[in-house]
Amino acid sequence: MEKEKLQTAVPLILKWYGIFKRELPWRGTHDPYRILVSEIMLQQTRVEAVKDYYLRFLERFPTAFELAAASEEEVLKAWEGLGYYTRARNLHRAAKIIAENGFPRDFEGVRSLPGVGDYTAGAICSIAFDLPCPAVDGNVLRILTRLFADGRNADDLRLRQEYSKRLKEVYPEEAGDFCQALMELGAIVCLPNGDPMCKICPWKELCEAHLLSKETCFPVKLPKRERKIVKLNVYVLIYGDEYAISKREKKGLLSGLYELPNFEGETPDFGKILRTKQAKHIFTHMEWHMTGYLVEAREKAPAFFWASADEIREKYALPSAFKAFKEWLT
Repeated sequence: MEKEKLQTAVPLILKWYGIFKRELPWRGTHDPYRILVSEIMLQQTRVEAVKDYYLRFLERFPTAFELAAASEEEVLKAWEGLGYYTRARNLHRAAKIIAENGFPRDFEGVRSLPGVGDYTAGAICSIAFDLPCPAVDGNVLRILTRLFADGRNADDLRLRQEYSKRLKEVYPEEAGDFCQALMELGAIVCLPNGDPMCKICPWKELCEAHLLSKETCFPVKLPKRERKIVKLNVYVLIYGDEYAISKREKKGLLSGLYELPNFEGETPDFGKILRTKQAKHIFTHMEWHMTGYLVEAREKAPAFFWASADEIREKYALPSAFKAFKEWLT
């Protein structure tokens, strides 16, 4: 019965996708490198935020060979502001493997690339090679749990694995289109929370949650834990025409990235305070509540690296956590 429902659903969503799909920069290509770049960028990041980054990144690194030949700092600078910088490092490592060995052509090979999990490998194999490799992310899981009014915990990895297995049984020849159609339906129609647009959904006559008028009850998720609040004092230290930055250790949050000097609790007296500002940045499990200080430093403290504003803009990637204070780097 469940397989029959999915078999009925496949042509409906393919027809809908052919008419209503969005024009996105990474659509219409079967180049696995370009699809890899897009899928890594889209991990935990909104489509609208990725579009311009994707185009700029490929202009700078049009093939895996250019990306493999670049330094880590060049790659991080091109990624600046997109967040989750481990993705950039993994993509850089993957490019080196691809440049040396060629792009893998099967699921296991693609899955073995750094930073590539089951979902990303499924998306690449489906879109680049038209292989029947399901890609079940949060959007796809949402539309499927609603289709079947499935009340199991959506955070259970086994549930994604089960739906991947079900999808594989009904994958059509147009594997890439089907994969993207599932993503698209979850992205623009079957929205989370209280916003599903059921009237324009190609599955509205099949969807058990819709027939029960309980669309927003699915998927079922456990309450999220509260984010940890961290209070920081952030300093933009200026001495002459240079500013202080430092590099984080290669572990933990924002590992190995450049940053503005920041401290929890009491901090040193660096010099004359010119301006102050409050800002907040939200990470997945943490919030930084920051007080920023623009300070005319009395000396070039050797604990920091000093560079001009132009050098920082051109060479050093500062995480978007410090975006509120970058306007002082002039």
